[in-house]
Amino acid sequence: MKTLPSGAIKVPPGLWAGLRQLGIADRDVARQARLPLDIGTQSVVTTVQYYAIWQAYADLAGDMAQAIVKLATVFDTAQYPPTVLAPYHARDYRDALSKMARYKQMCPPERLRIDEEDERCAIELDWQEGQPGPPLLVGLTFAFLLELGRRGTGRPLTARLVEFSQPMGDVRALEAYFGCPVRIGASGNRLTLRRKDLDRPFISHNEELLAILTPALDHSLGEGQDGQTAAQTVVRMMKRHLTGGRPDIQVIAKELGMSDRTLQRRLAEENTSFKQLLMQARHEQARAYLADRSLDIKEVAFLIGYEDQNSFYRAFRLWEGDTPANWRAEHASAN
Repeated sequence: MKTLPSGAIKVPPGLWAGLRQLGIADRDVARQARLPLDIGTQSVVTTVQYYAIWQAYADLAGDMAQAIVKLATVFDTAQYPPTVLAPYHARDYRDALSKMARYKQMCPPERLRIDEEDERCAIELDWQEGQPGPPLLVGLTFAFLLELGRRGTGRPLTARLVEFSQPMGDVRALEAYFGCPVRIGASGNRLTLRRKDLDRPFISHNEELLAILTPALDHSLGEGQDGQTAAQTVVRMMKRHLTGGRPDIQVIAKELGMSDRTLQRRLAEENTSFKQLLMQARHEQARAYLADRSLDIKEVAFLIGYEDQNSFYRAFRLWEGDTPANWRAEHASAN
């Protein structure tokens, strides 16, 4: 398993087979997307091509909601790639989602952000390329995550709530599939599950197969982060979790597939700590955001996890020896 170059995306092997089962030919997709007619034979495509394929499927399928449900349910488990086979054969639903979040780093363009609190588990999408993917891909990702839980546990699990920022077609069809309310026009895309369902064991659990898959996947994941120390990896991940709050070490550790104690030990071996790296991540992001004059300083404070502007001002003075406004006046003028 080799790591893909930046901007390249591996097409799920079961995608074209699934589309054919729905009566949609490869060439029809290619024509609709204005891509080469042999696109169905290519295992790796560019991000632009990948998005175009999904948009073409949405156009050909008619109603987006129906397209999401049909493809999610018709996708054959036997066609799962190794990055999904490992979650499918996980110990329980929580372990499966954790593995999905970890190995998604090898499968652009989306990343999963999982947050457990009280009785809920919220899953949000981040986009590696910065540009949000087609609405159909967002909906299908959430449907696939629920489908993973249903197939793994052998139970008809339902979600608590599904939120989409854009129209998704027949909402009633989505509510029937997810078994919960579906909100359109939300501030972001979010799948909320029942936390108790994460403890449900997978009947598909296969320890022997995991013993084969996991080392190879972890090796490939390590190759993709070649040259990065644990500290550098943590800082990169922290930046995705900063907005409006403080990244939790347990969340970061879970995404890395380790315990928080293991992560603390690795950071100590590199003569740093989670707290120090949090300050570094905030400092780096503050400089990047302040260089963008379209962002108000209050927004910058929120985006790097400060609840009030005064705390941000005090921290920034420690970092730069100046106020955010003065720093922006000097450094953003050249942009």
